[in-house]
This record gives sequence, C-alpha cells and structure tokens, in this order.
Amino acid sequence: MKNKKISNKTLLNLTIDVLFLVAFLVVIDANATGIAIHEWLGMGIVGVILIHVLLHWDWVVKVTKRFFTRLRAEPRINYLLDMAIMIGFVTIIFSGLMISESVLPAIGLQGSREAIWKFLHYQATDITILLVGAHLALHYKWILTVIKRYAISPIAGLFHRKPKTQIHIPDGFPIKQSH
Repeated sequence: MKNKKISNKTLLNLTIDVLFLVAFLVVIDANATGIAIHEWLGMGIVGVILIHVLLHWDWVVKVTKRFFTRLRAEPRINYLLDMAIMIGFVTIIFSGLMISESVLPAIGLQGSREAIWKFLHYQATDITILLVGAHLALHYKWILTVIKRYAISPIAGLFHRKPKTQIHIPDGFPIKQSH
C-alpha cells in the first residue's frame, strides 16, 4: 500500500511539473500568444508554483534545517538552484504585474510605464530559463524513470499483450464434428 501512495505522489508531481513546464514554455513568448493570454496564463502559473512548492514543502523544511550542517552536496546544490528559480519567478511575476496591460486594468489598476520593469522582466525570464534548464538536467534520471514508468511502459504494454489462453488438444484426441 505504501508503494501505491508513493506512486500516486510521484504521478502527481510529474503531472504538476509537466503542466508547469508546458505553461512556462507557452507563456514565454508574449508575441506568440498575445499579451492577454501571456499575462493571464502567467498568473495561472502562480497557482502551479504554489502547488509545486507545497508538494515539496517537507523537503524544503528538511534541507533548510540541515543546510549549514552535514548535508551532501547534491541536496545543497538543488536547494540553491531551487531558491534561485523561485527568486526568478517572483521577479518575473512582480515585474510582469508592474508592466501589465491586461491583468491590472481588469481590476481597475494601471501598470507602470518605466522601462526598468520591462528590462527586469526580460532579464529575469532569460536567467530563469537557464536555471530551469539546469534544474531539468540535474533531475534527468528521475524524469526519465517516471516517464518510462507512467507513459512509455503502459503504451508499450498495449502492443505486447499476451495472446488469449489457447486450449491444447493432444494428437489423436477424438473430436466429433457436427454437420
């Protein structure tokens, strides 16, 4: 039963991470989606980020407590990278709200026209893309294992089904044929 819970949590993590990545890739180019979709989908990413952090909160607390004590290099690097990514997303979201042409006007507010916010938004996005790439590279084994388990294996199983049970009739066994 415990393995089932672990599998369900792993599947949930994968689903949230895939949604997060797809939404991030779609929202990156405001020219491709249009500014309204770019901004509203960007706000939707806030919810996905919160869910992602909540799903990993125990790990965050554990590593935070042990960060300056005995801790292997891998979790320490992951922690620092994750914090940098979080700072990047907070910067992207805040600067995006500051230059908003759709979300803020929808609630009766006006965004800033100062160029620094647009510059900060673009720079934070570029840096965060690199950080997310590094994050994916550090977790590639987990990603490949989970994709194989939950996507490739079930699909491959559809093509490798065992044949239905066959009845073996020994030679010389009398069989009556009906006419």
